[in-house]
Amino acid sequence: MATYSKTDLYGGAITADLPSTYVDVSSFRQVPDHQEVYVDKDGLTSVIFEILNYVGPEIAATDEDALKYHFEDIAEGTNDTTKYLIAASAKLSKLPTTPVYLLAATQTPAPAEPSPFGKPPKPQPDFYGILLILVRLPQKKTDIVVTINVPHVPGEYVKEDVDLQAQRLGPLMETAMEMRGKVLESFEIREWGLFGEE
Repeated sequence: MATYSKTDLYGGAITADLPSTYVDVSSFRQVPDHQEVYVDKDGLTSVIFEILNYVGPEIAATDEDALKYHFEDIAEGTNDTTKYLIAASAKLSKLPTTPVYLLAATQTPAPAEPSPFGKPPKPQPDFYGILLILVRLPQKKTDIVVTINVPHVPGEYVKEDVDLQAQRLGPLMETAMEMRGKVLESFEIREWGLFGEE
């Protein structure tokens, strides 16, 4: 089991426990202000926290529709094939009355385009496992989306260990599910002013 430590997000306005092997991407690459991105320095998995506009009934009739709307917004333009595995409600231990929804999906990348220079295409994942958490803050007109992205690259996992339809997740997805559980357990909003005045 990984070691977790409390991580300050958005200057400490939000905190959540992340694995201690995860590093802040903004220390080596520019990240938009509405995002916090962490990547496993010992692997390929990443987690993205995003503060987004609340998706209301004029766009999504239900919270589950809002969950899919946010996922499709993330996946838009990738040409990847998406399979939804599960959608469910959940609870944040430190914000128990806040509406929270979970989605699990896979995306299979479209075949790589051949290089115009005759070089072989870079190896790409067989598929991505994606775990999404949607935290709904209607009173702040805000949705917070947490996306755990788990690339399954040939050589980095054993294909026989994974059969998502049969609920055989394999070690990479099991580790991501553990992290999702830790985020649900530890996620805390410490400064509500982050979302502006009502």
